[in-house]
Amino acid sequence: MVRVLFLHPDLGIGGAERLVVDAALALKERGHQVSFLTNHHDSTHCFKETADGTFPVKVIGDWLPRKLFGRFYAFCAYFRMLYAAFYASFFMPQREQVDVVICDLISVCIPVLRLAKHRPKVLFYCHFPDQLLSAQEGLLKRLYRFPINWLEEHTIGLADKVLVNSKFTLRVFRDTFRRLKTVPDVLYPSLHTQYFDQMQKKLDQRAEILDEPVHPRVPRNSFIYLDINRYERKKNHALALYSLRLLADLLPDIDFKRCRLIIAGGYDTRCLENVEHFAELEKLVEKLKLQDHVILLRSPTDEEKCRLLFAAHCLLYTPENEHFGIVPLEGMYCSKPVVALNSGGPTETVVHTSTGFLCEKQAKSFGGAMYQLFRDEPLRMKMGEQAHKRVQQKFSFQAFADRLNSIVQELTTIPEQSRKKKTE
Repeated sequence: MVRVLFLHPDLGIGGAERLVVDAALALKERGHQVSFLTNHHDSTHCFKETADGTFPVKVIGDWLPRKLFGRFYAFCAYFRMLYAAFYASFFMPQREQVDVVICDLISVCIPVLRLAKHRPKVLFYCHFPDQLLSAQEGLLKRLYRFPINWLEEHTIGLADKVLVNSKFTLRVFRDTFRRLKTVPDVLYPSLHTQYFDQMQKKLDQRAEILDEPVHPRVPRNSFIYLDINRYERKKNHALALYSLRLLADLLPDIDFKRCRLIIAGGYDTRCLENVEHFAELEKLVEKLKLQDHVILLRSPTDEEKCRLLFAAHCLLYTPENEHFGIVPLEGMYCSKPVVALNSGGPTETVVHTSTGFLCEKQAKSFGGAMYQLFRDEPLRMKMGEQAHKRVQQKFSFQAFADRLNSIVQELTTIPEQSRKKKTE
């Protein structure tokens, strides 16, 4: 048994959070002792495994500011993580000390973790270089980001092991951190498929009893397009809306009357962009005259999200150059064809014309795929079956758990040569 600590900035709802929770589940199933240390955890806005007692969760430094004067988000995030790392290294009770720390998103904590007396091994999972996620806004912003970007590169190099989430991210990692000799391994995220299987049985039993619609504004004969992603501008929900507007021009009125687009996005009132972008999308829906066809949902629960996935006819995935994207895998496992942009991680998960469509960043291309799936039911059903099989074959939770387990075991195993030197 290995004692593993996940150090993560905010245990909310998102792709990065889903990955660390699934990784924790994988290691726990392999018999390891797993816990979380985070700067923020809201039991009403998180994945259920971090709120129902599945894992111990300790919150450190939530009182520290998330921003200063409406800015300096990165500086505050780094400082908050440093605070948590100092706690883990020097103030954590002896009984809670661990063998391996798995951290992600923010690498500045790694040097502090290496200073700990018991010196745990540090595994860093790079979803994407943080410096590329920050918009360049002039000279002052570049000066502000310079030391942060320098720290990111040099602290990642201090990890005992570095993983990335896709071949796409690996290429970007190498192009961005040119001074690093570190060569990361690719560990694709996976799904805890057992949870989806259990949820499907539960929802099927519930449907037999209640026979209720998936949403009050969605008639039973509706054709449902589902778009799941946080309410952030880079997630490009507007593309789905413009594509739906184009679909209205392609379909006869009687057919389009059945179409519904459900956007189910992570929404945090503490995040100004979430609040602003949700309002922007509401206005765009009105501008495009799609009020009767679009439902905007905020932070659906895990059960609500599963219900939407099972009820939908296809999944729309609109971000450009997404690092990996766990949502397409969720849709594919639920036997839904995926319409995504032909860039980033989806090019490694979605097979064009087999499990879905990889489209250009245009309503004409995206809407055309939506039209084809509406019109051709045999194609849609066949794609859904192939999508489900692809997740089982290429992205199984079993393979993910085995690989992560072997990595953790390797980190904590002293090589035979080193052991002999110590005994001498």
